[in-house]
Amino acid sequence: MARVSQPPSSSSPRLPAEDTAFSDLLDPRMKWGVRRARWQANLRDSFQRRIGVPLEESLLRRWADGRVGGRWAERRGLPRRSIETRLGEALVVHVDPRELIRDLNVKGVDGRRPSSSAFIWDGDWDRSRGDLRRGSRYRFISDIDIHRADLTQTERFRQYRSRLESGHPWSSYHQGILLDTEDKILAYLQTYLGFLDDMANRGFDAELGKDALGVAVTREGRLLKINRGLHRLAMAQRLGLESIPVVVRAVHRQWWQRVVEDASGEGALVRVAEALPLATPETRPGELDPGEDLGPIEWPASR
Repeated sequence: MARVSQPPSSSSPRLPAEDTAFSDLLDPRMKWGVRRARWQANLRDSFQRRIGVPLEESLLRRWADGRVGGRWAERRGLPRRSIETRLGEALVVHVDPRELIRDLNVKGVDGRRPSSSAFIWDGDWDRSRGDLRRGSRYRFISDIDIHRADLTQTERFRQYRSRLESGHPWSSYHQGILLDTEDKILAYLQTYLGFLDDMANRGFDAELGKDALGVAVTREGRLLKINRGLHRLAMAQRLGLESIPVVVRAVHRQWWQRVVEDASGEGALVRVAEALPLATPETRPGELDPGEDLGPIEWPASR
């Protein structure tokens, strides 16, 4: 099977600019938590490299070659990482960020989230959607943009200051940050404002984030936002960028079957790669949405 370049991976070892931007806020009191988080991540990555990835590669080869175990692997959804290795840049779709407004909301399907290790997803997950226009990330980015001259007026500053005053300052062991002074809270918010202004000046740079912006293809061939990169998506929406790259991490089985038809192995993957550019963001609410649809919002002028 032909191989092409691999899209950005959540397990990439490189240190993104987002991490270095918070270096001035690192707190030595958080070092043990940071080490524990990194140890856990390294252990998980080591297991994937030594055991998970070789097993997944073996299963995909069996499927591609029509050998014993191949049909079982397809029923189980096919290993996502192995599919990404083969399809690479073919999984990247460019979209208008202001159209990518719906995301997977598992509350509407009893909290059942499909396996992140599978590329083909079964079930009604695509019928339960959230509205990113009213999500916490877009509200946060809009708030600091509107109050850029005085970040103490933002909702997030008030939240963090309330935690500080209660004796439980906000912290992140993953980032090594402890916001135990008002100056640190302001510096933290200013960093995100810097990300926004950098994107306004230089455009969307997929290399700056920890993870690619993941999406999943619904049974109807539409794109729903999943997992990482929601702050960067919110920034692109706030700025009104014309196009950003997203990476397809999963597809609904009904879409897969309709596109692949009777093809198998490399032929099936070629058909998937040819169909993905036709996928467009899902803008409508779903039949199983856990909340009420509140309709459109007014986007600010693009800049």
